[in-house]
Amino acid sequence: MRPTLGPKEKLSRRVGQNLFLKGERSFSQKHAMIRNPLPPGLNRKTRRRGMSDYGEHLLEKQKVRYSYGISESQMRKYYEEALKASGNTAEVLFQKLESRLDNIVFRAGFVISRSIARHLVSHGHFRVNNKKVNLPSYSVKPGDIIGVNNSSLNLQNFKNLSDFLKKYTMPKWIQLDKDKSEVKIDTLPTIEDNQDQFNLQLVIEFYAR
Repeated sequence: MRPTLGPKEKLSRRVGQNLFLKGERSFSQKHAMIRNPLPPGLNRKTRRRGMSDYGEHLLEKQKVRYSYGISESQMRKYYEEALKASGNTAEVLFQKLESRLDNIVFRAGFVISRSIARHLVSHGHFRVNNKKVNLPSYSVKPGDIIGVNNSSLNLQNFKNLSDFLKKYTMPKWIQLDKDKSEVKIDTLPTIEDNQDQFNLQLVIEFYAR
């Protein structure tokens, strides 16, 4: 089931943080968080009310869910799987989110947002270990190699991709093959690799209530 998350800029305003869901626009002065950072439905004279403990936990969960572009049922599923796994639950949850193919495509610099990554993956423009995969939630594992399908390289989205990747700084757990414009997953990320600085412990506590 596809997540129904609503207009992307309103999602950022709803949680009070730029979640970088609109590609290039997210980095411009036109983004809604610059023009009107208040939650939808509130005017500029209205202040945010003090937030309860439950509200803080809910807000952090929503930030994570909106950022990764997943539904509530998917989010809960990842939590339940992380809870059953050995190790730090918050870190396992983070690894499950980061291991999604659409996220890998975004983190590797193939595209500028997860929403674009999700769209292109679902249309079969990426391969994993030389096999086309069109499932955004596909779980990538250490050792897997991800690249753009050769037949898709002429798309506007991948114009000058090779040159861009040579200058792009990959997360340390993703290795780039500059000659082939492919990436290899060296290892699973750790909680220290949390570039978005989400407080995943709050998410764990939200579902544990």
